[in-house]
Amino acid sequence: MTTRIGVVGIGWWATTNHIPTVQSCPDAEVAAICDLNADRLRVVGEKFSIAGRYTDLGEMLAREALDGVMVSTPHVAHTAPAIAALEADCHVLVEKPMATTAADGRAIAAAAKKAGREVLVPCSLNFTDFSAKAASMVRAGRIGTVRHAVCQMGSALDDLFAGEPMLETADHLFRPPASTWADPAKAGGYGWGQMSHSLAWLCYVADIRFESIFCMDGKSKTGVDLYDAAVGRAINGATVSLSGSATVPKHVGMHVDVRIYGTEGCLFFDTERARLELRRLDGGDETVALTQEQTTYDGALPVRKFVALCSGRPIVNGADGENGARVAEALDALYRSARSGRLEQTGG
Repeated sequence: MTTRIGVVGIGWWATTNHIPTVQSCPDAEVAAICDLNADRLRVVGEKFSIAGRYTDLGEMLAREALDGVMVSTPHVAHTAPAIAALEADCHVLVEKPMATTAADGRAIAAAAKKAGREVLVPCSLNFTDFSAKAASMVRAGRIGTVRHAVCQMGSALDDLFAGEPMLETADHLFRPPASTWADPAKAGGYGWGQMSHSLAWLCYVADIRFESIFCMDGKSKTGVDLYDAAVGRAINGATVSLSGSATVPKHVGMHVDVRIYGTEGCLFFDTERARLELRRLDGGDETVALTQEQTTYDGALPVRKFVALCSGRPIVNGADGENGARVAEALDALYRSARSGRLEQTGG
């Protein structure tokens, strides 16, 4: 039986990654697409041979008998379609950041729990086998109680967050719009756009939830954050250092470096050096063998996991609704702190 997927919001990433990935899966199809732009519906429907085309989400959900829905709308427009799809008994993939307020993040997580459906946020690193291994090490007490973490990320996206065309997308069907990525009034900026990845990995592997965050940032010419320097405290008392930069050279690309320190040892993860190492106070160290290819960002991986989920196959959901809500809480507090100049509580 073919798994039926609907897509809400059919802009740059949906047409570059999500729709082609689903169509490459032998047991799934994009049965319907939904967008407010009728011309875009026509262009995308014709290019990908998708018959179901809607400008009204409620109509699509009522008519199409979907197994899953992928929400690829702008950052600030994730919550309503995600909850509507969950209430229609669909599993839901919600692009990161899952939500742009702590309240909306918690609302999506609560809707998933009530519906008995899964939310999946496509933070690719969270769906790798080595990340599941790292999380299992921490949950098994291999580093003891988590007391401190350092979480750093850099990306080659200074053009995107400055409101300029993203160099790598010159030949794409659509390009990422400045209104999503470079407008401070619409959750533009490096934190929402990229640190949502690194925070998702930290919250998953270290199993922490933030209590408070203080942040200073550096702005692009459009007024969104290019740089973020933050400190936080988790609800278990652990301290956390957070850092993000959008101005990595294009030929270098994205990197993530996370170090988690506990009462019995520490865990080191670094995509640039393809390193995942457990170091224990008693000398019982463990190194997980990784290749550079394994740590390279793979946008198709979480989409394939989502198709498997919607098909009824078991998956390890490393970025579920709870994880997405924790990330939204943290980033909400981070941005409020950057504006206020004060330590801000997450509300968690």
